[in-house]
Amino acid sequence: MMMKYAITSRGNSLEASVDVHFGRCEYIVIYDTVTRGWEFIPNPFKQLDEGIGPLLVEMIHKKGVQRIVSGSFGIKIKDLMDSKRIQMIIPKNTEISVNSIIDIINSS
Repeated sequence: MMMKYAITSRGNSLEASVDVHFGRCEYIVIYDTVTRGWEFIPNPFKQLDEGIGPLLVEMIHKKGVQRIVSGSFGIKIKDLMDSKRIQMIIPKNTEISVNSIIDIINSS
């Protein structure tokens, strides 16, 4: 089944760890389970004073993302994610690398 994931990342390499902040993450990695390809996108909203979460949700929704992995999410973002049918996933180990997340996705 085709699935697109977004993973918050502290850097622009697969060895970077998952960013613990959704809205103010450094990068968003879009991973496609069909092509097994990925794209690193610098977070264009992280310097804004407010409204970051909804803008980021809209951006990843337009990319066709169905699941997002991040170290944490703001309390106000859940309803918006639910309305866009985007599942939020918080790994137990927030020091895990983007590459390890992709390995877990591919093995499930």
